[in-house]
Amino acid sequence: MPMTPIRCAVIGVGYLGRFHAQKYAAADHAQLVAVADTDPEAAARVASECGCRAVTDYRELLGEVDAVSIVVPTTLHFEVARECIANGVHVLVEKPITRTVEEAAELNRLAREKNVCLQVGHLERFNAALMEVSRRPTPPLFIESHRLAPFKPRTTDVNVVLDLMIHDIDIILDMVRSPVKSLAASGARVLSDALDIANARIEFENGCVANVTSSRVSLKSERKMRIFQKNAYVSIDFQNRGLSVHRLGDREAFPGIPEITSENTVFEEGDALKVEIQAFLEAVRGEAPVIVSGEDGQRALETAIRISELLHGEAPVLGQSAP
Repeated sequence: MPMTPIRCAVIGVGYLGRFHAQKYAAADHAQLVAVADTDPEAAARVASECGCRAVTDYRELLGEVDAVSIVVPTTLHFEVARECIANGVHVLVEKPITRTVEEAAELNRLAREKNVCLQVGHLERFNAALMEVSRRPTPPLFIESHRLAPFKPRTTDVNVVLDLMIHDIDIILDMVRSPVKSLAASGARVLSDALDIANARIEFENGCVANVTSSRVSLKSERKMRIFQKNAYVSIDFQNRGLSVHRLGDREAFPGIPEITSENTVFEEGDALKVEIQAFLEAVRGEAPVIVSGEDGQRALETAIRISELLHGEAPVLGQSAP
């Protein structure tokens, strides 16, 4: 029996939203009904590319769609997601989930009440190298991560913690699965009014420690995470989809010195956004749980805000420059 297509829409079709629309248009068992954007030219352009309808007010689509991607500015995430969820629409919202933890908690409460999927667009979770590590989880003892990027003026309306570090915060919280015991942080403003480089030390109640560094004023791009486990060391290169696993072997390399075995894998270039949207559609159909839940997004946001408070002396306001 043919599967009924999921009626989909994308709200906000700027740079990233356009890619969301392309993925839905090409997805199996999905129908891209429309795209919505307050810029009528942008909406019409993407609608023409993807063969769907264009609207300037997303509320016109409520009752006509089953699922949406929300790719609007963070300041509008809560308003748009709340309206969609309240009308029984499944939501994939870009990261960070909302501006505040209170807004995130309200979206999660409403999603449970309406029995709809709420997924957060932490795209790095769908990196092939990380997904391989997730298939064989081992409790980490210590984690070191570096996320470095060249300066881009378009991202300086928020600090580097909410811009870049939140990716690694989400991954680490999912990997460790223990409450945060203590936080320490330092950072600096270099080329913008918001913090451009930051380091955080996260200590968990189970004893694991994560040392996380993010910069958007580097000369090169680098996205690496090193995970130290009992008798093993794992290195993930997100940028180049590389995975290195080093373990104590069963034999001795020399008398009294254990052998260390190494396994290096480079994964083929994939389409993480396509995988993310496929996972969302599977969750909507009830075939699988939501991989990056609204609760995950809330925890990552809460930790990122706590780190920002240590750096700023007050909670940041998303969409505004730091004081």
